[in-house]
Amino acid sequence: MIDVIVVGAGPTGLMLAAELRLHDVRVVVLERDAEPTRVVRSLGMHVRSIEVLDQRGLLERFLAAGHTVRRGGYFAGIAKEWPTGMDSAHDYILGIPQPVTERLLAEHAVEVGAEIRRGHELVGLSQDGDEVTVELADGTRLRSRWLVGCDGGRSTVRKLLGVGFPGEPSRAETLLGVMELTASPEEVVAVMTEVRKTQLRFGAGPVGDGDGLYRVVVPAAGVAEDRAVPPTIEEFRQQLRATAGTDFGVHSPRWLSRFGDATRLAERYRVGRVLLAGDAAHVHPPLGGQGLNLGLQDAFNLGWKLAAQVVGWAPADLLDTYRAERRPVAADVLDNTRAQTELMSLEPGPQAVRRLLAELMDFEEVNRHLIEKITAISVRYDLGAGHDLLGRRLRDVRLAHGSLYGLMHAGRGLLLDRTGGLSATGWADRVDHVVDAGVELDVPALLLRPDGHVAWVGDDQRELTAGLSRWFGSPIDGAGAAAVTRRARADKQPTRERYA
Repeated sequence: MIDVIVVGAGPTGLMLAAELRLHDVRVVVLERDAEPTRVVRSLGMHVRSIEVLDQRGLLERFLAAGHTVRRGGYFAGIAKEWPTGMDSAHDYILGIPQPVTERLLAEHAVEVGAEIRRGHELVGLSQDGDEVTVELADGTRLRSRWLVGCDGGRSTVRKLLGVGFPGEPSRAETLLGVMELTASPEEVVAVMTEVRKTQLRFGAGPVGDGDGLYRVVVPAAGVAEDRAVPPTIEEFRQQLRATAGTDFGVHSPRWLSRFGDATRLAERYRVGRVLLAGDAAHVHPPLGGQGLNLGLQDAFNLGWKLAAQVVGWAPADLLDTYRAERRPVAADVLDNTRAQTELMSLEPGPQAVRRLLAELMDFEEVNRHLIEKITAISVRYDLGAGHDLLGRRLRDVRLAHGSLYGLMHAGRGLLLDRTGGLSATGWADRVDHVVDAGVELDVPALLLRPDGHVAWVGDDQRELTAGLSRWFGSPIDGAGAAAVTRRARADKQPTRERYA
Protein backbone atom coordinates (compact mmCIF):
# COMPACT_ATOMS: atom_id res chain seq x y z
CA MET A 1 0.00 0.00 0.00
CA ILE A 2 1.06 3.60 -0.61
CA ASP A 3 2.00 5.38 2.62
CA VAL A 4 1.04 8.90 1.51
CA ILE A 5 -0.71 10.23 -1.58
CA VAL A 6 0.10 13.88 -2.26
CA VAL A 7 -2.43 15.57 -4.53
CA GLY A 8 -0.82 18.36 -6.56
CA ALA A 9 2.67 18.62 -8.06
CA GLY A 10 3.20 22.30 -7.35
CA PRO A 11 5.98 23.56 -5.08
CA THR A 12 4.14 22.56 -1.87
CA GLY A 13 3.36 19.01 -2.98
CA LEU A 14 6.82 18.39 -4.43
CA MET A 15 8.57 19.69 -1.31
CA LEU A 16 6.34 17.57 0.91
CA ALA A 17 6.98 14.44 -1.16
CA ALA A 18 10.73 14.91 -0.87
CA GLU A 19 10.54 15.52 2.89
CA LEU A 20 8.56 12.31 3.36
CA ARG A 21 11.02 10.32 1.25
CA LEU A 22 13.89 11.37 3.53
CA HIS A 23 12.26 9.05 6.08
CA ASP A 24 11.64 6.15 3.65
CA VAL A 25 7.92 6.85 3.38
CA ARG A 26 6.41 5.57 0.13
CA VAL A 27 4.94 8.60 -1.65
CA VAL A 28 2.90 8.98 -4.83
CA VAL A 29 2.19 12.48 -6.17
CA LEU A 30 -0.96 12.80 -8.28
CA GLU A 31 -1.11 15.77 -10.65
CA ARG A 32 -4.13 16.59 -12.80
CA ASP A 33 -2.17 18.30 -15.58
CA ALA A 34 -0.25 16.11 -18.00
CA GLU A 35 2.63 18.60 -18.31
CA PRO A 36 4.31 20.99 -15.86
CA THR A 37 2.86 24.50 -15.98
CA ARG A 38 4.54 27.29 -17.91
CA VAL A 39 2.68 29.97 -15.96
CA VAL A 40 5.07 32.22 -14.02
CA ARG A 41 3.00 33.24 -11.02
CA SER A 42 5.95 33.57 -8.67
CA LEU A 43 9.27 35.21 -9.48
CA GLY A 44 11.25 34.57 -6.34
CA MET A 45 11.96 32.88 -3.05
CA HIS A 46 12.25 34.61 0.29
CA VAL A 47 14.87 34.31 3.00
CA ARG A 48 13.26 31.51 5.00
CA SER A 49 12.62 29.40 1.90
CA ILE A 50 16.26 29.88 0.88
CA GLU A 51 17.29 28.64 4.33
CA VAL A 52 15.02 25.62 3.88
CA LEU A 53 16.78 24.77 0.61
CA ASP A 54 20.16 25.10 2.32
CA GLN A 55 19.05 22.85 5.18
CA ARG A 56 18.38 20.10 2.66
CA GLY A 57 21.49 20.62 0.54
CA LEU A 58 19.55 22.02 -2.42
CA LEU A 59 20.59 25.65 -2.43
CA GLU A 60 23.47 25.47 -4.89
CA ARG A 61 21.31 24.10 -7.71
CA PHE A 62 18.74 26.84 -7.13
CA LEU A 63 21.37 29.58 -6.99
CA ALA A 64 22.75 28.34 -10.29
CA ALA A 65 19.30 28.74 -11.89
CA GLY A 66 18.44 32.16 -10.41
CA HIS A 67 19.97 35.40 -9.23
CA THR A 68 20.22 37.03 -5.82
CA VAL A 69 18.91 40.52 -5.08
CA ARG A 70 18.83 42.80 -2.05
CA ARG A 71 16.14 45.24 -3.02
CA GLY A 72 13.42 46.79 -0.91
CA GLY A 73 9.84 47.50 -1.89
CA TYR A 74 8.36 44.17 -0.82
CA PHE A 75 5.88 45.68 1.63
CA ALA A 76 3.05 47.33 -0.34
CA GLY A 77 5.57 48.40 -2.97
CA ILE A 78 6.96 51.10 -0.66
CA ALA A 79 10.44 51.82 -2.02
CA LYS A 80 12.98 51.45 0.80
CA GLU A 81 16.48 50.01 0.97
CA TRP A 82 16.98 46.35 1.83
CA PRO A 83 17.41 46.29 5.63
CA THR A 84 20.77 45.62 7.26
CA GLY A 85 21.44 43.26 10.14
CA MET A 86 18.90 40.57 9.25
CA ASP A 87 19.31 37.40 11.32
CA SER A 88 20.23 35.08 8.47
CA ALA A 89 23.24 33.87 6.55
CA HIS A 90 21.04 34.27 3.45
CA ASP A 91 19.67 37.81 3.73
CA TYR A 92 18.62 38.17 0.10
CA ILE A 93 15.84 37.32 -2.32
CA LEU A 94 16.40 34.60 -4.90
CA GLY A 95 14.97 35.62 -8.25
CA ILE A 96 13.79 32.44 -9.94
CA PRO A 97 10.64 31.80 -12.03
CA GLN A 98 8.11 29.38 -10.59
CA PRO A 99 8.37 26.81 -13.43
CA VAL A 100 12.10 26.55 -12.74
CA THR A 101 11.44 26.16 -9.02
CA GLU A 102 8.96 23.37 -9.75
CA ARG A 103 11.35 21.62 -12.12
CA LEU A 104 14.16 21.61 -9.55
CA LEU A 105 11.86 20.44 -6.76
CA ALA A 106 10.48 17.67 -8.98
CA GLU A 107 14.00 16.52 -9.84
CA HIS A 108 14.86 16.41 -6.15
CA ALA A 109 11.68 14.54 -5.23
CA VAL A 110 12.36 11.89 -7.89
CA GLU A 111 16.02 11.63 -6.85
CA VAL A 112 15.00 10.70 -3.30
CA GLY A 113 12.42 8.19 -4.52
CA ALA A 114 9.04 9.91 -4.88
CA GLU A 115 6.77 8.82 -7.72
CA ILE A 116 5.08 11.60 -9.71
CA ARG A 117 2.07 10.62 -11.82
CA ARG A 118 1.00 13.42 -14.17
CA GLY A 119 -2.34 13.43 -15.96
CA HIS A 120 -4.05 11.78 -12.98
CA GLU A 121 -7.02 13.79 -11.71
CA LEU A 122 -8.58 13.00 -8.34
CA VAL A 123 -12.39 13.13 -8.41
CA GLY A 124 -13.40 11.28 -5.24
CA LEU A 125 -12.12 10.13 -1.87
CA SER A 126 -13.29 8.24 1.18
CA GLN A 127 -11.58 7.16 4.37
CA ASP A 128 -11.91 4.96 7.40
CA GLY A 129 -9.79 4.52 10.49
CA ASP A 130 -6.97 2.77 8.62
CA GLU A 131 -6.72 4.12 5.08
CA VAL A 132 -7.84 6.58 2.41
CA THR A 133 -9.31 5.47 -0.92
CA VAL A 134 -9.17 7.82 -3.89
CA GLU A 135 -10.95 7.65 -7.22
CA LEU A 136 -9.34 9.10 -10.35
CA ALA A 137 -11.08 10.52 -13.40
CA ASP A 138 -10.27 7.39 -15.42
CA GLY A 139 -11.99 5.17 -12.84
CA THR A 140 -8.80 3.96 -11.18
CA ARG A 141 -8.85 3.54 -7.40
CA LEU A 142 -5.83 3.88 -5.14
CA ARG A 143 -5.42 3.26 -1.44
CA SER A 144 -3.02 4.94 0.96
CA ARG A 145 -2.53 5.33 4.67
CA TRP A 146 -2.63 9.14 4.47
CA LEU A 147 -3.42 11.82 1.89
CA VAL A 148 -2.40 15.48 1.68
CA GLY A 149 -4.21 17.96 -0.55
CA CYS A 150 -1.70 20.37 -2.07
CA ASP A 151 -3.96 21.09 -5.02
CA GLY A 152 -4.30 24.86 -4.90
CA GLY A 153 -6.91 27.46 -4.02
CA ARG A 154 -9.68 25.60 -5.84
CA SER A 155 -8.68 22.40 -4.04
CA THR A 156 -10.74 19.36 -4.96
CA VAL A 157 -9.54 17.64 -1.79
CA ARG A 158 -10.78 20.46 0.43
CA LYS A 159 -14.16 20.50 -1.32
CA LEU A 160 -14.59 16.73 -1.07
CA LEU A 161 -13.81 16.94 2.65
CA GLY A 162 -16.42 19.65 3.09
CA VAL A 163 -13.94 21.92 4.88
CA GLY A 164 -15.15 25.52 5.12
CA PHE A 165 -13.05 28.20 3.41
CA PRO A 166 -14.28 31.48 4.89
CA GLY A 167 -12.91 34.89 4.03
CA GLU A 168 -13.39 37.64 1.46
CA PRO A 169 -14.05 36.99 -2.24
CA SER A 170 -12.06 38.72 -4.95
CA ARG A 171 -12.82 42.41 -5.32
CA ALA A 172 -10.25 43.02 -8.04
CA GLU A 173 -8.67 40.90 -10.72
CA THR A 174 -5.32 41.11 -12.49
CA LEU A 175 -4.28 39.81 -15.90
CA LEU A 176 -0.92 38.09 -16.24
CA GLY A 177 0.84 36.71 -19.28
CA VAL A 178 4.01 36.29 -21.30
CA MET A 179 3.98 37.71 -24.84
CA GLU A 180 5.94 39.63 -27.46
CA LEU A 181 5.90 43.43 -27.81
CA THR A 182 6.55 45.64 -30.80
CA ALA A 183 7.31 48.65 -28.57
CA SER A 184 10.97 49.43 -27.93
CA PRO A 185 12.52 48.66 -24.52
CA GLU A 186 12.99 52.39 -24.00
CA GLU A 187 9.29 53.07 -24.53
CA VAL A 188 8.33 50.27 -22.15
CA VAL A 189 10.60 51.61 -19.40
CA ALA A 190 9.32 55.18 -19.87
CA VAL A 191 5.68 54.14 -19.66
CA MET A 192 6.37 51.81 -16.71
CA THR A 193 8.11 54.58 -14.77
CA GLU A 194 5.19 56.95 -15.18
CA VAL A 195 2.27 54.56 -14.70
CA ARG A 196 3.69 52.86 -11.61
CA LYS A 197 3.74 56.14 -9.75
CA THR A 198 0.07 55.49 -9.11
CA GLN A 199 -0.78 51.98 -10.39
CA LEU A 200 1.32 49.28 -8.71
CA ARG A 201 -0.69 46.44 -10.28
CA PHE A 202 0.85 47.28 -13.66
CA GLY A 203 4.15 46.08 -15.05
CA ALA A 204 5.97 44.87 -18.15
CA GLY A 205 9.43 43.36 -17.93
CA PRO A 206 11.59 41.15 -20.14
CA VAL A 207 11.86 37.45 -19.41
CA GLY A 208 14.17 34.87 -20.91
CA ASP A 209 17.57 35.48 -22.46
CA GLY A 210 17.02 38.34 -24.87
CA ASP A 211 14.35 36.52 -26.86
CA GLY A 212 11.96 39.48 -26.91
CA LEU A 213 9.43 38.06 -24.47
CA TYR A 214 7.83 40.19 -21.76
CA ARG A 215 5.91 39.33 -18.62
CA VAL A 216 2.93 41.69 -18.58
CA VAL A 217 0.71 42.46 -15.58
CA VAL A 218 -2.30 44.77 -15.81
CA PRO A 219 -5.56 45.30 -13.87
CA ALA A 220 -8.60 43.58 -15.37
CA ALA A 221 -11.85 45.43 -16.13
CA GLY A 222 -13.73 43.40 -13.52
CA VAL A 223 -13.89 40.05 -11.77
CA ALA A 224 -14.48 37.06 -14.06
CA GLU A 225 -17.11 34.51 -13.14
CA ASP A 226 -14.61 31.71 -13.82
CA ARG A 227 -10.93 32.57 -13.42
CA ALA A 228 -10.02 29.16 -14.79
CA VAL A 229 -10.92 30.59 -18.22
CA PRO A 230 -7.84 32.50 -19.44
CA PRO A 231 -8.12 36.02 -20.85
CA THR A 232 -7.64 36.77 -24.53
CA ILE A 233 -4.85 38.84 -26.05
CA GLU A 234 -7.49 41.40 -27.04
CA GLU A 235 -8.48 41.72 -23.37
CA PHE A 236 -4.84 42.50 -22.59
CA ARG A 237 -4.73 45.14 -25.32
CA GLN A 238 -7.87 46.83 -24.03
CA GLN A 239 -6.67 46.91 -20.42
CA LEU A 240 -3.18 48.09 -21.34
CA ARG A 241 -4.66 51.00 -23.29
CA ALA A 242 -7.01 51.82 -20.41
CA THR A 243 -4.21 51.71 -17.82
CA ALA A 244 -1.11 52.90 -19.67
CA GLY A 245 -2.45 54.63 -22.76
CA THR A 246 -0.73 52.10 -25.04
CA ASP A 247 -0.90 48.38 -25.68
CA PHE A 248 2.82 48.17 -26.53
CA GLY A 249 1.85 46.23 -29.65
CA VAL A 250 1.46 43.00 -27.67
CA HIS A 251 1.16 39.83 -29.74
CA SER A 252 2.08 36.14 -29.93
CA PRO A 253 1.27 35.20 -26.30
CA ARG A 254 2.97 32.15 -24.82
CA TRP A 255 0.43 31.89 -22.04
CA LEU A 256 -2.26 34.09 -20.47
CA SER A 257 -3.78 33.89 -17.01
CA ARG A 258 -5.73 35.86 -14.43
CA PHE A 259 -5.73 35.98 -10.63
CA GLY A 260 -7.88 37.60 -7.98
CA ASP A 261 -7.34 39.06 -4.52
CA ALA A 262 -9.54 36.68 -2.51
CA THR A 263 -8.45 36.13 1.08
CA ARG A 264 -9.53 32.83 2.64
CA LEU A 265 -8.35 30.44 5.36
CA ALA A 266 -9.46 26.83 5.77
CA GLU A 267 -11.41 26.14 8.95
CA ARG A 268 -9.57 22.84 9.38
CA TYR A 269 -6.18 21.57 8.23
CA ARG A 270 -6.95 17.93 8.96
CA VAL A 271 -9.94 15.62 8.66
CA GLY A 272 -9.02 12.13 9.84
CA ARG A 273 -6.25 10.83 7.59
CA VAL A 274 -6.44 13.71 5.13
CA LEU A 275 -4.56 17.01 5.52
CA LEU A 276 -4.35 20.29 3.59
CA ALA A 277 -1.26 22.36 2.78
CA GLY A 278 -0.32 25.37 0.69
CA ASP A 279 -3.00 27.21 -1.26
CA ALA A 280 -5.47 24.40 -0.53
CA ALA A 281 -5.44 25.72 3.05
CA HIS A 282 -5.08 29.47 2.44
CA VAL A 283 -5.30 32.01 -0.37
CA HIS A 284 -4.45 35.69 -0.36
CA PRO A 285 -3.38 38.46 -2.73
CA PRO A 286 0.16 37.97 -4.11
CA LEU A 287 1.48 41.11 -2.42
CA GLY A 288 5.00 40.63 -1.12
CA GLY A 289 5.39 37.39 -3.06
CA GLN A 290 4.51 35.23 -0.05
CA GLY A 291 2.27 32.50 -1.50
CA LEU A 292 4.77 29.98 -2.88
CA ASN A 293 7.01 30.50 0.13
CA LEU A 294 4.19 29.96 2.61
CA GLY A 295 3.33 26.66 0.93
CA LEU A 296 6.93 25.44 0.93
CA GLN A 297 7.19 26.18 4.61
CA ASP A 298 3.90 24.35 5.29
CA ALA A 299 5.45 21.29 3.65
CA PHE A 300 8.66 21.68 5.64
CA ASN A 301 6.70 21.75 8.89
CA LEU A 302 4.39 18.87 7.97
CA GLY A 303 6.80 16.48 6.27
CA TRP A 304 8.75 15.17 9.25
CA LYS A 305 5.67 15.03 11.47
CA LEU A 306 3.63 12.99 8.99
CA ALA A 307 6.65 10.75 8.36
CA ALA A 308 6.96 10.14 12.11
CA GLN A 309 3.29 9.13 12.16
CA VAL A 310 3.79 6.71 9.28
CA VAL A 311 7.02 5.22 10.62
CA GLY A 312 5.55 4.85 14.09
CA TRP A 313 7.54 6.94 16.54
CA ALA A 314 5.38 10.09 16.58
CA PRO A 315 4.16 11.32 19.98
CA ALA A 316 0.37 11.23 20.28
CA ASP A 317 -0.28 14.88 19.35
CA LEU A 318 2.69 15.56 17.05
CA LEU A 319 0.64 15.70 13.86
CA ASP A 320 -1.83 18.11 15.45
CA THR A 321 1.00 20.62 15.98
CA TYR A 322 1.06 21.13 12.20
CA ARG A 323 -2.25 22.94 12.29
CA ALA A 324 -1.48 24.62 15.62
CA GLU A 325 1.76 26.08 14.25
CA ARG A 326 1.03 26.78 10.60
CA ARG A 327 -2.53 28.11 10.67
CA PRO A 328 -1.57 31.19 12.77
CA VAL A 329 1.30 31.86 10.35
CA ALA A 330 -1.14 31.76 7.44
CA ALA A 331 -3.56 34.04 9.32
CA ASP A 332 -0.74 36.54 9.81
CA VAL A 333 0.09 36.46 6.09
CA LEU A 334 -3.58 37.05 5.27
CA ASP A 335 -3.58 40.06 7.59
CA ASN A 336 -0.43 41.60 6.17
CA THR A 337 -1.70 41.20 2.60
CA ARG A 338 -5.00 42.80 3.63
CA ALA A 339 -3.00 45.71 5.04
CA GLN A 340 -0.90 45.97 1.89
CA THR A 341 -4.02 45.93 -0.28
CA GLU A 342 -5.42 48.92 1.63
CA LEU A 343 -2.09 50.76 1.38
CA MET A 344 -2.11 50.35 -2.41
CA SER A 345 -5.55 51.94 -2.80
CA LEU A 346 -5.61 55.29 -4.61
CA GLU A 347 -8.20 56.69 -2.19
CA PRO A 348 -7.05 59.70 -0.08
CA GLY A 349 -7.32 57.93 3.29
CA PRO A 350 -5.19 54.87 2.42
CA GLN A 351 -2.71 57.13 0.60
CA ALA A 352 -2.30 59.22 3.77
CA VAL A 353 -1.62 56.07 5.80
CA ARG A 354 0.83 54.92 3.11
CA ARG A 355 2.79 58.19 3.35
CA LEU A 356 2.91 57.88 7.14
CA LEU A 357 4.13 54.26 6.99
CA ALA A 358 6.77 55.26 4.43
CA GLU A 359 8.07 57.80 6.97
CA LEU A 360 8.13 55.17 9.72
CA MET A 361 10.02 52.75 7.46
CA ASP A 362 12.90 55.21 7.42
CA PHE A 363 13.59 53.84 10.90
CA GLU A 364 15.77 50.79 10.33
CA GLU A 365 13.95 48.75 12.99
CA VAL A 366 10.56 49.28 11.32
CA ASN A 367 11.89 48.49 7.85
CA ARG A 368 13.58 45.32 9.13
CA HIS A 369 10.49 44.22 11.08
CA LEU A 370 8.25 44.41 8.01
CA ILE A 371 10.72 42.65 5.69
CA GLU A 372 11.37 39.90 8.26
CA LYS A 373 7.59 39.42 8.43
CA ILE A 374 7.33 39.15 4.62
CA THR A 375 10.33 36.81 4.37
CA ALA A 376 9.12 34.64 7.32
CA ILE A 377 12.31 34.68 9.38
CA SER A 378 10.45 36.27 12.29
CA VAL A 379 8.12 33.27 12.65
CA ARG A 380 8.09 31.84 16.17
CA TYR A 381 6.00 28.81 17.05
CA ASP A 382 4.37 28.80 20.48
CA LEU A 383 6.27 26.06 22.32
CA GLY A 384 5.63 27.53 25.75
CA ALA A 385 7.67 29.72 28.05
CA GLY A 386 11.44 29.55 27.98
CA HIS A 387 14.52 30.88 26.25
CA ASP A 388 14.07 33.54 23.57
CA LEU A 389 15.26 31.06 20.93
CA LEU A 390 12.54 28.53 21.79
CA GLY A 391 10.18 28.07 18.86
CA ARG A 392 12.29 30.12 16.47
CA ARG A 393 14.13 28.83 13.45
CA LEU A 394 17.91 28.99 13.87
CA ARG A 395 20.08 30.71 11.31
CA ASP A 396 23.01 28.83 9.84
CA VAL A 397 25.96 29.07 12.21
CA ARG A 398 29.59 28.10 11.83
CA LEU A 399 30.87 25.02 13.61
CA ALA A 400 34.45 23.92 14.19
CA HIS A 401 34.14 21.95 10.95
CA GLY A 402 31.47 23.06 8.52
CA SER A 403 28.14 24.68 9.26
CA LEU A 404 24.91 23.89 11.06
CA TYR A 405 22.78 23.55 7.92
CA GLY A 406 25.32 21.14 6.47
CA LEU A 407 24.35 18.71 9.24
CA MET A 408 20.62 18.84 8.49
CA HIS A 409 20.40 17.42 4.98
CA ALA A 410 18.91 14.10 6.13
CA GLY A 411 15.89 15.74 7.81
CA ARG A 412 16.67 14.44 11.32
CA GLY A 413 16.58 16.15 14.68
CA LEU A 414 19.83 17.62 15.97
CA LEU A 415 21.24 18.05 19.48
CA LEU A 416 23.89 20.75 19.24
CA ASP A 417 25.93 20.35 22.42
CA ARG A 418 28.68 22.71 23.60
CA THR A 419 29.05 20.94 26.96
CA GLY A 420 29.90 17.42 25.85
CA GLY A 421 28.01 16.12 28.86
CA LEU A 422 24.57 15.49 27.39
CA SER A 423 23.09 12.39 25.76
CA ALA A 424 20.45 11.56 23.15
CA THR A 425 21.37 7.87 22.93
CA GLY A 426 17.82 6.56 23.17
CA TRP A 427 16.84 8.62 20.12
CA ALA A 428 19.87 7.81 17.96
CA ASP A 429 17.63 6.53 15.17
CA ARG A 430 16.05 9.97 14.70
CA VAL A 431 18.29 12.59 16.37
CA ASP A 432 21.96 13.39 15.67
CA HIS A 433 24.13 14.47 18.59
CA VAL A 434 26.89 16.90 17.64
CA VAL A 435 29.38 18.02 20.28
CA ASP A 436 31.00 21.30 19.28
CA ALA A 437 32.51 23.67 21.81
CA GLY A 438 33.25 26.24 19.13
CA VAL A 439 29.74 26.86 17.85
CA GLU A 440 28.93 30.59 17.66
CA LEU A 441 25.95 30.45 20.02
CA ASP A 442 25.74 31.79 23.55
CA VAL A 443 23.84 28.78 24.94
CA PRO A 444 25.15 25.51 26.45
CA ALA A 445 23.12 23.28 24.13
CA LEU A 446 19.97 23.25 22.04
CA LEU A 447 17.71 20.72 20.39
CA LEU A 448 16.58 21.38 16.82
CA ARG A 449 13.59 19.75 15.18
CA PRO A 450 14.03 18.51 11.59
CA ASP A 451 12.45 21.75 10.35
CA GLY A 452 15.19 23.79 12.02
CA HIS A 453 13.07 25.24 14.85
CA VAL A 454 14.48 25.20 18.37
CA ALA A 455 12.66 22.74 20.64
CA TRP A 456 14.81 23.04 23.80
CA VAL A 457 17.66 25.17 25.18
CA GLY A 458 19.76 24.49 28.29
CA ASP A 459 22.19 22.10 29.94
CA ASP A 460 19.98 19.90 32.14
CA GLN A 461 19.76 16.27 31.00
CA ARG A 462 16.33 15.72 32.57
CA GLU A 463 14.89 18.71 30.72
CA LEU A 464 16.56 17.53 27.52
CA THR A 465 15.08 14.05 27.94
CA ALA A 466 11.62 15.59 28.33
CA GLY A 467 12.18 17.65 25.18
CA LEU A 468 13.34 14.61 23.22
CA SER A 469 10.28 12.65 24.31
CA ARG A 470 7.97 15.57 23.53
CA TRP A 471 9.14 15.93 19.92
CA PHE A 472 10.71 12.57 19.05
CA GLY A 473 8.62 10.03 20.95
CA SER A 474 9.72 7.18 23.17
CA PRO A 475 13.40 6.23 23.28
CA ILE A 476 14.66 2.93 21.98
CA ASP A 477 16.48 0.71 24.46
CA GLY A 478 20.24 0.41 24.70
CA ALA A 479 20.42 -2.62 22.43
CA GLY A 480 18.39 -0.80 19.81
CA ALA A 481 20.63 2.26 20.00
CA ALA A 482 23.72 0.08 19.65
CA ALA A 483 22.17 -1.59 16.61
CA VAL A 484 21.58 1.80 14.99
CA THR A 485 25.24 2.67 15.50
CA ARG A 486 26.39 -0.71 14.12
CA ARG A 487 24.19 -0.30 11.05
CA ALA A 488 25.53 3.21 10.45
CA ARG A 489 29.11 1.91 10.61
CA ALA A 490 28.32 -1.03 8.36
CA ASP A 491 26.80 1.37 5.82
CA LYS A 492 29.89 3.58 6.15
CA GLN A 493 27.71 6.43 7.34
CA PRO A 494 28.75 8.79 10.14
CA THR A 495 27.61 7.58 13.54
CA ARG A 496 24.89 9.61 15.19
CA GLU A 497 27.18 11.10 17.83
CA ARG A 498 29.73 13.32 16.18
CA TYR A 499 32.42 15.61 17.47
CA ALA A 500 33.33 18.71 15.46
